[in-house]
Amino acid sequence: MTAVTMPGEYRRASEDFDHYLDDMRADTLIDSRNVVYTMTQGVFQTFHRRLDLADALRFADVLPPVLRAIFVAGWSPDEAKRSFEDRPAVTREVQSLRGDCNFAPDTAIREVAMAVRKHVDAAAFARVLKTLPDGAEEFWRP
Repeated sequence: MTAVTMPGEYRRASEDFDHYLDDMRADTLIDSRNVVYTMTQGVFQTFHRRLDLADALRFADVLPPVLRAIFVAGWSPDEAKRSFEDRPAVTREVQSLRGDCNFAPDTAIREVAMAVRKHVDAAAFARVLKTLPDGAEEFWRP
């Protein structure tokens, strides 16, 4: 019988997510973990609304485990697919998550993109973005 070893990314998932939140807080100068979590969730929801199921799963596969879970949590694949719009329009969508409790700045997408890029395999992330619909690479451009 062959022993199965738990992948390291799962063993250290919470620690890696804490590092992500700490990077976001340091880079944005936003002290609240709740605010940077909501920013991340809003950016992910806004992005996956523009993907079909297969594209979304390929994108999720390049994310670390906790970010992957946030990306797919509460998502309905039956929701009507939206098109990529200009940065101000998608930023307003990010900021609409939880309305009065969302303090995401106008730079939220850029800030999340920069932080996510620090925590993924850069080559794999770039490869998957090239397979996604027009607008996806621009969305994640820091």
